[in-house]
Amino acid sequence: MNLFMLLLGCKPSSRHVEQHDIYFGIAERLGELVPSIEAYWPEAKGEIHVDAWRAVTKVGSYQISISEEPVNNGSLKLYFVNMGGYKPNDMEEYHYKEMVVAYNLEEAKEVAKETVFFKHHISPHIDDKYGIDVDDVYEIEELLPALFKGKYYVKIREEQHDFLKEDDITNGYFTMEILRDQLE
Repeated sequence: MNLFMLLLGCKPSSRHVEQHDIYFGIAERLGELVPSIEAYWPEAKGEIHVDAWRAVTKVGSYQISISEEPVNNGSLKLYFVNMGGYKPNDMEEYHYKEMVVAYNLEEAKEVAKETVFFKHHISPHIDDKYGIDVDDVYEIEELLPALFKGKYYVKIREEQHDFLKEDDITNGYFTMEILRDQLE
């Protein structure tokens, strides 16, 4: 089984521009997530798509895997951090999505502050708050849809050597139909 991180996009009927959200799911193959993706964002009314995705196997110096049995990660947890910032004279809020392994929310925020994104933006923030706010740092297991909770567990193992390959991020425009086709 794999932990997948997806950037979902859709344009709900009452909106003028496409909106995005991050979705985490667990499956053997990406296409198996289609029903839970559609249930996650019902306002999309079947018009949802994936703009980017990755199978999460490495975060920093840690190997990430999924277990069907409860695991003992000590106090380590996997976190998702969404940071945003602005550029002068640009009507856009840029976001940087970071995954970190840390012992607690405070440490996760500190690790996120060390990213290139945070250091190179004049007014970095998470959503509309300046600075890093604990409300916008999430433990991955909290973000998983209910159908995965208690059935799968995130396993975190520190690698002493840098043998782990960085996760590939696949960008594009993938409809639910394209994802379903991956099952065949």
